[in-house]
Amino acid sequence: MHRLSRRSVSSILRTGGGAARYRKTVTPISSSSTSVPIFDSVGVDESRSRWYSVLPGGRSLAIKSSTQVNLKDSLILGRRYESAAAASDASATPPAERYEYQAEVSRLMDLIVNSLYSNKEVFLRELISNASDALDKLRFLSVTDPELLKEAADLDIRIQTDKDNGVVTITDTGIGMTQQELVDCLGTIAQSGTAKFLKALKDSKDAGGDNNLIGQFGVGFYSAFLVSDRVVVSTKSPKSGKQYVWEGEANASSYTIREETDPEKLIPRGTRLTLYLKRDDKGFAHPEKIQKLVKNYSQFVSFPIYTWQEKGYTKEVEVDEDPAEAKNDEQDDKTEKKKKTKTVIEKYWDWELTNETQPIWLRNPKEVTTEEYNEFYKKTFNEYLDPLASSHFPTEGEVEFRSILYVPAVAPMGKDDVINTKTKNIRLYVKRVFISEDFDGELFPRYLSFVKGVVDSNDLPLNVSREILQESRLVRIMRKRLVRKAFDMILGISLSENKDDYDKFWENFGKHLKLGCIEDRENHKRLAPLLRFFSSQSEHEFISLDEYVENMKPEQKDIYYIAADSVTSAKNTPFLEKLSEQDLEVLFLVDPIDEIAIQNLKSYKEKNFVDISKEDLDLGDKNEEKEKELKQEFAQTCDWMKKRLGDKVASVQISNRLSSSPCVLASGKFGWSANMERLMKAQAVGDNSSLEFMRGRRVFEINPDHPIIRNLSVASKSNPNDEDALRAIDLLYDAALVSSGFTPENPTQLGVKIYEMMGMALSGKWSTPIEEASRADAKLNNTETIEAEVVEPVEAGSQK
Repeated sequence: MHRLSRRSVSSILRTGGGAARYRKTVTPISSSSTSVPIFDSVGVDESRSRWYSVLPGGRSLAIKSSTQVNLKDSLILGRRYESAAAASDASATPPAERYEYQAEVSRLMDLIVNSLYSNKEVFLRELISNASDALDKLRFLSVTDPELLKEAADLDIRIQTDKDNGVVTITDTGIGMTQQELVDCLGTIAQSGTAKFLKALKDSKDAGGDNNLIGQFGVGFYSAFLVSDRVVVSTKSPKSGKQYVWEGEANASSYTIREETDPEKLIPRGTRLTLYLKRDDKGFAHPEKIQKLVKNYSQFVSFPIYTWQEKGYTKEVEVDEDPAEAKNDEQDDKTEKKKKTKTVIEKYWDWELTNETQPIWLRNPKEVTTEEYNEFYKKTFNEYLDPLASSHFPTEGEVEFRSILYVPAVAPMGKDDVINTKTKNIRLYVKRVFISEDFDGELFPRYLSFVKGVVDSNDLPLNVSREILQESRLVRIMRKRLVRKAFDMILGISLSENKDDYDKFWENFGKHLKLGCIEDRENHKRLAPLLRFFSSQSEHEFISLDEYVENMKPEQKDIYYIAADSVTSAKNTPFLEKLSEQDLEVLFLVDPIDEIAIQNLKSYKEKNFVDISKEDLDLGDKNEEKEKELKQEFAQTCDWMKKRLGDKVASVQISNRLSSSPCVLASGKFGWSANMERLMKAQAVGDNSSLEFMRGRRVFEINPDHPIIRNLSVASKSNPNDEDALRAIDLLYDAALVSSGFTPENPTQLGVKIYEMMGMALSGKWSTPIEEASRADAKLNNTETIEAEVVEPVEAGSQK
């Protein structure tokens, strides 16, 4: 146990115990040792002597007391307790009776430790839940039998730790158990006393009303063996005049029950659990650790939970003067002497209320202010910014629950929630007891993983360890309602007068909603109005699909879009030429996920989404007679080009989407677009076989009004084998690849073709006639020099 100074002990004795129940303030600790009576006795029965334990393991003082002592004046585990037994009775301890478990406990303990619970720290949650149930039962039964509360009126839970010895003690003032109830509830594995009590309430015609009992399964108590080698349960029921002690060890096949006769260990009513921790788990005996676990799991339990904590306060104390300084002060009589002091921290131990926060979701939404919602959000999820929106609602029907949902102001660092299936943004409570925050899509789909909130239900289908949701119809109903509320909340942001709020939301979580278009087909009607895109008529501000539909031409039947890597690329694509002339708006899909999301939506308000880069584009202005004439006129040209390009294209056709460009390369109707092909190539584990299959069909469309095409049409009829004309077709195809968003298969070869064409086009373009003549003379001179007579070498001094 923690050491107390002599001064602290003296103060505790004088003030009636430093940890009196429900004491909000602590009497300042004094250094004096004056003896003060522990209790002021009123109406003392002089004929009876009661025993009180002042400190754990301390000596007992026989003093006079009233017949009934309120629980406020008692100490549990460091508190005084009243005992009706005489001191002489303590020596006559009855022998303990040994019982066998009703199931093979060795297998059960192995199951609990290794399989049932995934986290050891939940033992405290389970034991506090049991204590809360005991208090609830007492409160319920006391309505018809007020005598049950006469021994101790206060209902609370107190937890004390001994970190030196690795002991945790949990005490409640609940209903307690009789000897037979100990055998039935703690000796029979997987039998829940709470479940029995609930069944009795249900069967009773006069019960009525709601109950808040937490326990559902009979293994919650055995979670104590996750961290304990030995567990001692001391319990006193108001139905019995005796207190009994249950004691069991981990991996044992039996347990013992005996009557408690030690007056220092007697309690008025309730249950005290003492856990003797395993060597590796003694860290749970630290007061700070216990306090943290209580705040995490049992913060909203309806009964006060007190933990035994070390505290301190500051005070001024006198300091002995240095002899040299004192001598100097004596010499200077005029100097006024001042006593020197210093500030010290006086430490003491006292009970601290740990679960001060009230569950805000149980209150009426009309009574909760926006500031309270924001404060709860920041405290619960460790956020520093106010949320963009919140939604507080109760749900009744097949499944009942209360929930508060929030939309954060910013996305988490890393923005990896889109790809992370497990999230920790939804905290699940069952009757105000925290169960889990680690879910894999049971309560919210992955694309709504950014939504934060709490969900509290009384009848969720949990597994036996209360940690994992069972897949059932109730869970699906619950998920559907939560998703619907989340959409309503987001829609409220989009309809807000402050447009910046939704711009901020879209910047942070727009990708999540696009992912929803892919994964959640059932909610397409809710997702589509929330989407935002750039367009050919709104290059700097996002527009919604509703705004696009409102701006559509009367004769326009479809919603047009083009996918590209940027707005600049999209607005300069040749596919857009004819649509811009006709003032038709086109959505720019510049996010990699946009094209897949739109393809999954398929339509919006009975308007189909049409990719303007695919073949067979219908702009609604067909002139069949003109098209027939053009096809006849350029039929030979198209066949000539197809023969030259071979398998590179599926066909060569007359285009109805070009106005200034000579040609374009359209994707097949059911194949990948150029943007999609680019994205699939960038995949780390892309499948080359599927890539070849999906990109196989490409249509080479030509503009019959362009001069280049008309010149090639003449060449196809007059000189189809001309090398320059054939090279022009190859260069046109490569240029169309680039302008249409595709990647050339041989960029180097394309560069050579461009340089060659540039040389032909620029030859002599800026040269003067004089410069041309000089170049011709230089060329001629070089030729004559090469053909000159070769003179053989002759030795010096020789004559020919």
